[in-house]
Amino acid sequence: MTNNATLSDTDKTTIRIAAYGAVTLLSAAGAAGGSPHKIATNGSIALGSATGLVGHVLAEYPKGKELNGKSVAAIADHVLPALTQAMSVLKKQAPQEASNFRSTVLTAIEAATFGRQPRPAEAEMTRKITEALDAA
Repeated sequence: MTNNATLSDTDKTTIRIAAYGAVTLLSAAGAAGGSPHKIATNGSIALGSATGLVGHVLAEYPKGKELNGKSVAAIADHVLPALTQAMSVLKKQAPQEASNFRSTVLTAIEAATFGRQPRPAEAEMTRKITEALDAA
């Protein structure tokens, strides 16, 4: 795996939580529309199609309860900073993969709502996810 040695286990976990957490956040935001499982499935399939170092890291789903929360706000408190941190780690340790990670996450978000107009809460969550990615 290219450049895998430059990422610690903690870095890999942060990247996984960030990517899968973005899909989880969008799914939670879309829950009012009645399709959170479809959002989660489509987004996760898109993450599974990632290539390069990011693809290898995302091949494992985060373990434990990192993506659980009693509310969307609780999940966001964990995931949004992880998105920013993941971008920072990649920019520093595998710069060629930072744009790959960003586009992978945004592709997963787009895939999650494919075929329909995102609901207002989903559009707002997408904005927040993009903002967190770009904050690094």
